[in-house]
Amino acid sequence: MVELELREEFIKLGQAIKAAGFVGSGVEAKIVINEGLVKVNGEVDDRRGRKLYSGDKVEFEGETLLIK
Repeated sequence: MVELELREEFIKLGQAIKAAGFVGSGVEAKIVINEGLVKVNGEVDDRRGRKLYSGDKVEFEGETLLIK
């Protein structure tokens, strides 16, 4: 599990999976999110701009990201 410490009140989904190293670029983040490959708190979310707050969990290709 990867943990990502928030610097602001929230982080957007696309930024979070890029910061966690799940994808290599913003373009790749957009593609995998639009294809429904990313789950937020157990549910598929296709909104790249989805705001993530402390306690949210993101899943992608067997990896989990915890927002702290």
